[in-house]
Amino acid sequence: MRVIAGTARSLHLKTPEGLDTRPTTDRIKETLFNMLQPYLPDAVFIDLYSGSGGIGIEALSRGARHAYFVENNRDAALCITENLQFTRLTDRATLLRQDVLSALPGIHEKEADVIFMDPPYHNAYERQVLQILRNMPYVTENTLIVIEAALDTDFSDLHEIGFILEKEKCYKTNKHVFCKSL
Repeated sequence: MRVIAGTARSLHLKTPEGLDTRPTTDRIKETLFNMLQPYLPDAVFIDLYSGSGGIGIEALSRGARHAYFVENNRDAALCITENLQFTRLTDRATLLRQDVLSALPGIHEKEADVIFMDPPYHNAYERQVLQILRNMPYVTENTLIVIEAALDTDFSDLHEIGFILEKEKCYKTNKHVFCKSL
């Protein structure tokens, strides 16, 4: 896995060993960031279920001002730390080594520009996170929330949770769901 564009372009990132994380492929990451690019300059980016940190590091490399990485797995958090040091982006990053649901209230920003989450598939974590996010002061009508999920994950209840579907991009095995607060 590598950084695709920006100040850390072409640098190869470490990934945690084992099957606990699913690094986003370079092709999908490139498609995702082509859609996110207008939101990134000087952005506050929150990367939930960060894994190796590849998504948040890509955001920093492409101009985000600050990125929060939330990862509970010890090996993955160590990997994020090493990747941030290797890319020289540590000074613009905050790593929260805790459960996502516990970490969200500890983020103190006026506004988050982009929140990306890639939770384990088929566990309904997306809804739990969205239910907390809808009450966070840093989630405004301008905050873009992107969820990476299995293709068969149903998001028809987004409106009931307090969000509106902006768009959905499907790939072979998963999809990105873009939503904003009502």
